[in-house]
Amino acid sequence: MIKKQAASTGHLLAIFTIFVWGSTFVSTKLLLSDFNPIEVLYLRFLIGYCVLLLLYPRIVNTNSITEELLFAGAGLCGVTLYFLLENIALTLTLAASVGVIVSVAPFFTAVFSHFFLEGEKLSVSFMVGFIIALIGIVMIGFNGSFVLNLNPLGDFLAFLAPIFWAIYSVLMRKISERGYHTIGSTRKVFFYGLVFMLPALFLFDVELSLAKLTEPMSLLHLLYLGIGASALCFVTWNRAVGILGAVKTSIYIYIVPVITVIASHLVLSEPLSWTMGIGVFLTLVGSFISERRTNPQYSIKKRMDL
Repeated sequence: MIKKQAASTGHLLAIFTIFVWGSTFVSTKLLLSDFNPIEVLYLRFLIGYCVLLLLYPRIVNTNSITEELLFAGAGLCGVTLYFLLENIALTLTLAASVGVIVSVAPFFTAVFSHFFLEGEKLSVSFMVGFIIALIGIVMIGFNGSFVLNLNPLGDFLAFLAPIFWAIYSVLMRKISERGYHTIGSTRKVFFYGLVFMLPALFLFDVELSLAKLTEPMSLLHLLYLGIGASALCFVTWNRAVGILGAVKTSIYIYIVPVITVIASHLVLSEPLSWTMGIGVFLTLVGSFISERRTNPQYSIKKRMDL
């Protein structure tokens, strides 16, 4: 059983991470006026890798091929595929649709954890909270404009993204159980993510110039994404997963749209509406319900056995 102090640390780390990740939308949106999505993605993780290398320069040696594959799989799923699929989806379908679809990551994380991790079973409270939070996220994403405008390919790619994030969460839980240094293991995951991302650089029109990289505001946002949202927050998130578990930590992802709405209003002067206000409330209520422990006798597995 997790000690209360350790659990509190895990929750604080998750909350901090989500606050930063929720605000990255603003920096990314501003950068996309000068950079394309793959440029922003590669630069932020390259900066993040360099920072983690400075903080923990020691080589992270694994004990077996199986453990090395865990790191490679985490890099492929959590860095390369998740962000590439999300960014490509944004070019093919509505941003609101992508935001809603990728926010179901906690559901997939819970399902995969139920089958592949010990002690992380689906519960009734989680499912009830998920439904309430999803309604709130939909209201935030569409802001009262419920226009059905589907793009099958874009929506399908957006749907794949949270599945790969769920796989990443399960893999990081398995890595954390093996006692690797959190910063070192995160750096190793970044390394594999950057390696798997290299082919994408040749598929997109990548044109990096010194002028773009040294422009003060662009550099500031890139450093925020690379140092804050990537290097620091992946470490704090992975540590939270190691303390709380994949399912409980993933619940905080529900709050990302809430932070994004607030940050966009404050920095980009994007309007708020009563629909978004209700959506924020439902999202917070849903995340609270999902986080609550359910009596084991009411777990979904036991209900199915009746």
